[in-house]
Amino acid sequence: MELFLIFFSSAIVNNFVLSYFLGICPFIGVSNKISSAFSMGLATTFVMVITSVVTWLIYHLILVPSGLEFLQYVSFILVIASLVQFVEMFIKKVSQPLYRALGIFLPLITTNCAILGLALFIVLREYNLIEGIIFGAGAGAGFTLAITIMAGIREELELAEVPESLRGAPITLIVAGILALAFMGFSGML
Repeated sequence: MELFLIFFSSAIVNNFVLSYFLGICPFIGVSNKISSAFSMGLATTFVMVITSVVTWLIYHLILVPSGLEFLQYVSFILVIASLVQFVEMFIKKVSQPLYRALGIFLPLITTNCAILGLALFIVLREYNLIEGIIFGAGAGAGFTLAITIMAGIREELELAEVPESLRGAPITLIVAGILALAFMGFSGML
């Protein structure tokens, strides 16, 4: 039950994008089409789960025993950058159209503060390895959910009669704010 609560909390209640406002750049930049948004969400989820495992192991098996906890930021950033390079090479080999669709936003997973926030939250909340993996999967699922919902709304907005002054970024930010308010409704549940 506790693992379910960790997953549900990180995916819905404490959604990284809509509650903590982490990962806004790919959230806004890649949410034009559902297909590319969903793919970005899956890539980010993969990086989050692998990051949760690798950073937990590095922190608890190397940094803590050596008394080098102060190097967590540097080591976590190196892990994230390496994992994103792996994902980028994999997507380039497997699906050239997806690689082109994600474009510059794929390498931006490296600088996605949601990934670093995940690694730091795992340490801060003192999760064990299994809890950290569940937390990473939930955070990734929440990111995928948020970016896919946003892409669906933005696709519909292309067909809607939006006032000229609100087209583009203004309506996107308004929708993001409304989505954040909607997800805040879940915060009273746990």
